[in-house]
Parts: sequence; structure tokens; C-alpha cells
Amino acid sequence: MLIQSTNISQQMASPLLRLLLLLLILYCGTLGASGNENSSPTVFLSVCGKNQTSNPQAFDVNFVDAMEKIFQNITSSGFVTSSSGANLTVYGLGQCFSYLSPVNCQLCYSQSRVKLPLCLPSTTGRIYVDGCFLEYSYRNVSSDSVDGADAFSCSNSTVGGSVQATFTNSTAKLMRNLTAAAPSEKDYYAVGSVVVSPALTVYGMAQCWRSLNVSGCRECLDKGRQSITGQCLPADDAKAMNAGCFLRYSTEPFYLTAADGGKGGGLSSSARHGLIIAAASAVVVLLVIGALLWRKMRRSSSGFRNEDDDENHEIIRSIRKSHLSFKFDDLSKATDNFSQHNKLGQGGYGAVYKGILPGGKEIAVKRLFLNTRQWVDQFFNEVTLINQVQHKNLVKLLGCSVEGPESLLVYEYLSNTSLDHYLFDSFKKNELNWERRFDIIVGTAEGLAYLHNASVVRIIHRDIKASNILLDERFRPKISDFGLARYFAEDRSHLSTGLAGTFGYMAPEYIVHGQLTEKADIYSYGVLVLEIITGRKNQSSPAASAEGRSLMEQIWQHYNSDTLIGLLDPQLEGQCTAEEALNVFRVGLLCVQAFPTLRPPMWKVVEMLNSRLHELPTPTQPPFLSNHGRESRSRGSETSHSHSYSGKGESVNQISVSVFHGR
Repeated sequence: MLIQSTNISQQMASPLLRLLLLLLILYCGTLGASGNENSSPTVFLSVCGKNQTSNPQAFDVNFVDAMEKIFQNITSSGFVTSSSGANLTVYGLGQCFSYLSPVNCQLCYSQSRVKLPLCLPSTTGRIYVDGCFLEYSYRNVSSDSVDGADAFSCSNSTVGGSVQATFTNSTAKLMRNLTAAAPSEKDYYAVGSVVVSPALTVYGMAQCWRSLNVSGCRECLDKGRQSITGQCLPADDAKAMNAGCFLRYSTEPFYLTAADGGKGGGLSSSARHGLIIAAASAVVVLLVIGALLWRKMRRSSSGFRNEDDDENHEIIRSIRKSHLSFKFDDLSKATDNFSQHNKLGQGGYGAVYKGILPGGKEIAVKRLFLNTRQWVDQFFNEVTLINQVQHKNLVKLLGCSVEGPESLLVYEYLSNTSLDHYLFDSFKKNELNWERRFDIIVGTAEGLAYLHNASVVRIIHRDIKASNILLDERFRPKISDFGLARYFAEDRSHLSTGLAGTFGYMAPEYIVHGQLTEKADIYSYGVLVLEIITGRKNQSSPAASAEGRSLMEQIWQHYNSDTLIGLLDPQLEGQCTAEEALNVFRVGLLCVQAFPTLRPPMWKVVEMLNSRLHELPTPTQPPFLSNHGRESRSRGSETSHSHSYSGKGESVNQISVSVFHGR
């Protein structure tokens, strides 16, 4: 069940969302007072669900990813459905009305994307904007044509005088014709007009979402037509906003006629300019003020001193004054307005784009969106942590932008993108010969050893995986994405923290107990080593693999059968000796042992990889991420855990798991 936006503030459980809504209203009101109040698309209706998610953090992450998938495709197709997350799945649906050009479609979506997160943590939300529709839900709603939240609106002004009867009859006939025609038209879209008098023309449109079938479209349009013609006439403007369609008639030419060929779209250049300014200004409020105030409220309500607020304000001030500060417009131009052609990768918190600065310097721009309450930790972690650590195997932060519609991080550009683009591609993996793979394994170990033991602060990365290992022009590795990293004081044995990382790479004791140590990074690194040497991805669910068993389960079985060399990537045959390959296999297995205390520290891993003089220890059994919870019993089984670990991205042993995907 959904409620209309007039009750949004009463339904928001989070003080942050209520505050941000107030800030947004006040700030946009200021914009309207100083400029053209019609400079951006009008929000016709916003509807938020009554029910709230039981796990806001996980739901928010999936929401961001679902919205980003829509963003990637909305300009090319005008209609997109998406979904994200195996647990607490979020479904998305975006539809631009067919009279909008691709540019205006993207601008309309941007306006919707700024407003729709105000519904969180509700499990459902939809917004109707002048030109587009956007919706999210905990269930797949793409086939819904009508529901209890369907609404219509009538303008306060009416057509009177001698033409009223003609206007009413002509408009009703126009809408009957359009709703009858749209289900059989391309994209379920029909527009038309009727001349009532020399001074009065009525314009109408009907649009169904493309996910409906013909009967569903017809049902939706018929309900909408009956609402606006039966309840609104002789009002001079009316809209029907149903679950699966939108109808409108007006005495204003609100759409671009077919004779104009759809060029230019429905927004003027001044409107587009105003939209960009309004959206940018609104999101600045969300990014800078809202994030910091949320941290303040969170700490105040917990009884702790608000020690980070001044620090965060100081970070923003210092960034603005330092060489780290980039202008949003400059980065937008450098990436060709974040063109899909320049996109390097995608993660749960944003995307990374290649850019070229005016002087010819190549950069990588990480684009973050504040649609989740974890953004402030993500952003400040990345800026402060990576700016404090310098190592040849860590990606270098060049700066950031904090004063645009989106927050941006600027890194050195690495021409060969990330390891996963090569390792799991049957053609590109030919570029990864034995020497390069071994150097990647050693370089990543050296970077992690620096983070754990030699940097100015003790750091746990928390998301070591192939997509977070970037490669330069000589395929030298650099660890990236410090958004989930955590400081680790020397006098602490572990950190107790909410789960964050990627299933398949997360240490089992971290999943079950939530206790974070360097051993979690070592486990992730071990999985990565085994992926690199086999050329196979460690599926988060064994059922997803061709053999029906996890990669580690297969490796352990071959290890016990002394046939481990048979799992070596065929691309590497003849490029290394069996002894070299088996040593790397053994290092990987030592890092993924079930008992964290048995995993060697990273400095020791570097030593084992570089030294051929010492015999390596015998590894003990790793925990198998089995979809049946079974455990193998074989050599080394004395270390088997009593727990059964699941790798499906769902709650494990009654622990609610939130997975934050890094790039």
C-alpha cells in the first residue's frame, strides 16, 4: 500500500530524511524566488510506501545500484527496468515520455533521482515528473497496470463561456481516441490535439510503460481516462497517474508534436539550464549539509561527543583551498559529460570514468551519489585514508570535487583498467602470462603488507578482489577503492563492525561473528591468488559454478589427491615449472585457512612468494562456501569449523548481512 507525498514527512522514520526534505524545500524555494519558477520539470506526484525495510543499509545499497542501472540506459531506450541484490532485492522502473529527446530524458531522470530517495527507508516509492516516471519497489512491479495508489489531478482553472460545452465534448472525444489508439501504437504512446475555437486548442497524450502487455495498457488507460474526463472537465488541465500509465490533456502545448520529429525535446534551453542549477544546488545541500548533520544527529542521539563534525567541516574547507580541489565542470568536460564511452567500471556506490584534463593528463574520475546514509563515511574514508598512504602498489589520489551535483574522486589513470577485465575474459586473459600474474600476486601482497604494518595508520581494506586491483601500462598492480577501509589502532585485537565487502571474498569468521582483523584481508587475498592462478572466478554461490562446487572446494580436493597442477590455468602451461605453480597454490591455500590465526601475515606472504629457500608450511582445510552447508572430511580436517557457512548473499546463522559492493 502506498501513500501520497503530502504525508511523506509523517512517514519518515529517519530524522535525516525529514531534515533533508525540509532543507530541499527551503533551498528550492529560495531558487524559485530568485529565478524562473518554471525552470525545471514540475513534480506532479510523489508517492511513498507505508512499510519500511527491516535493513535500511542493505536496501539503500541495492537502491543505488538499481537506479544506476536505469541511468546507464535511460537515454538510449527511454525505458528501463532493473533489479539489484539477491537479498532485499530492489526493483526499478524508469520511463521517459516519448516526446522527450534523449538529453531531456536524462535531465528529467536526474530530477527524479534527486527526489525519489526521500522515500527511503520505505520499501516502495514512485514519482511522476513533467516528462518522466521513476519507481522502486521491494517486488517486481513492472507488470502492474493499476493499483490503490493511482491518482489524478485537476487544475483549478476551467474553460467557461460559450465554448465550455464544446471544450468538454471535444476533450472527452480526444482522450477516448488517444486511449484507444495507444495500446496498438509503438511504445504504447499516442498524442493529438483538437481545435475548439480559433483561440483554443486542446492537447492530449497517453503513455503506458513498455513493460505492460496490451490488455494491461488498455486497462490502465481506460481507468485514467474515466478519472480525468469524468472528474476534471471542464478544468483546462488534468493528469491521470496510474501504476502503469500516464495521461494528460491541457490547453497548453506541453508535448512536441510528431511533425517536429521529436527533435529538441520538451524542455527549452533555459529550462535545461535551470534544471541543472536546481538539481546541482539541491544535491549540494544533500551532500555537504545533510551528510554532516546526519552524523551529528547520530552521534548526539547515541550520547557520544560529536567529535567528527569539526573535522569533516575542516576537511571540506581544506579541500577547497588545496591542490586536491577540482571543479565539477572541469571534470565533467574531461569525461565528456560522463559519457558511457569513457566508463571504466561500475560499483554499488558509483561509477569510474576516464577523463583528459586540458593539459592532456589522463585521469580516472570516481562518481559517487548520495542516495545512502553510508555516503559520508565512504567519501571521507576514501579522501582521508588514501591521501595518507603512499606506496607503489596503491592507487594514487589526485583530488576530489565536493561542490557539484555529485561528489567526485580523482585518481591517477591506469590504462589497463582492472584485473577482472582480463582474468575472467577468455580472450583478454592471454595478456596475463605467468610473469605478469606472479608480479600481480606479489605486488598486491606488498601493498597489503604496507597497509597492515608499514603505513602511517594501520588499515584494513575490507574489499580485496579482482575488480579492485588496477593495472598500469606494464600490468603492475595497484590496490584501489578505500571506501570500505577502516583504521585499526595498534592496541586493538579486532574491530566489531557491520559487514561490508563482497561475498566469495569475505572471511567466514567475519561473516559469522562480525569481528574484523587483518586476517579478513588475508583471506580475501588468498581467494584472489587462487583465482589468478586458475583463471576461474570463485562464485559466491557454488551452485553458480559449472561443477556445482566452490573453487576452493575443488582446489582442496585436488590438493588432497596430489593433482593440484591440473587446475592451473591452461593459458599458463609451459610458462612456469610445476614447482613454481604449486608454491603459489600453497600460498593461496595458507591464506584461506578456516582458522584465522593460522593465516600468515602479509609480510610473511611476501617473503614466502619471493623466497625459494624455505619449504612452505602445510595448509589446513579452508571453509567451504557450500550451498548445502556440508563440510569435506579429508587431510587437514582437524581445523574444520562447527559452523556451516553460506555464500548466497543471504542472512547467515541469523545474522543480517549488508553487502557493500566496491568498484
